[in-house]
Formats: sequence, C-alpha cells, structure tokens
Amino acid sequence: MKSFQHILFPTDFSPIAEHAFGYALELARRFGARLSILHVIDEQADLRGFYLPHLAYEQVEADIATAARRMMEAFCAGIEGIDNHEGAVVSGVPHAAILAAAREQDVDLIVMGTHGLAGVEHLLFGSTAERVVRYAPCPVLTVRPEDK
Repeated sequence: MKSFQHILFPTDFSPIAEHAFGYALELARRFGARLSILHVIDEQADLRGFYLPHLAYEQVEADIATAARRMMEAFCAGIEGIDNHEGAVVSGVPHAAILAAAREQDVDLIVMGTHGLAGVEHLLFGSTAERVVRYAPCPVLTVRPEDK
C-alpha cells in the first residue's frame, strides 16, 4: 500500500466535514503525513441580489473572509495528535480551488465529506465531491454523513 505523505482536507466547517475530518486526522497520524486544511469561500455565491440595508457588498465580502479566517484559526488550534498541519482560506469555485491546491501542493490523498445528495437535489446543486473525485490528480476518500 502507498504511504501518504501529504493529505488535503477541504472543509466547509459543516458537521459532515467535521465527521470526515476524523478520517483525515487518523490517516495523517498513521502515515506521519502532512495535513493541509482548506476552506474555499465560494465566489459563486452572489450576495448582491439581497437587500442588505446600510451595508456595502464589499464590506459583507470582507466580513465573510475575516470570519472564515477566524474559523480556520480556531479549527487548526483544536487539532491534537499531529504537529505537521496548516490551514488556508481561499476564494474561488470550491471544486476548482480544491483541485488546484491538490496539484500545486503535490497532495497524495484528498479526504472530504460528501452530503450524499441524490435525485433532484443532486441535479440542482451538483456535487463538489463528485467533481473532485472525477478530476483529482490523486486518490480521494469521500466520507458520507453518519446517518446516511
């Protein structure tokens, strides 16, 4: 079996991602791998169509980025059992940003949660995990929610 040296864990900070993180962390521990945690601020989410009185769109965007960085700092501060980890927050299209990070960082494995949508929900919302699996330059471990 291949030894994983660098694991990428994309997160949206949801309970599903938190569940998947257990797998990423355990694999990083077992293989002594570097663990990169990535949060992508979805640039496709356009807030300009919403009425936000007395708020500039640019300020909302800056507040989202600040909150995401704080969430990443808190997330990384709570990691125990490995020292070789780092977190990053980027803006972009989630699947494209994850794939770019995997290529740029020469990642051996991507571990990510999947919401497990099916049918009409899947058609309407698509699947970041599915796109990552389809185009990743390395193996991808997808973790479904516990109750699915």
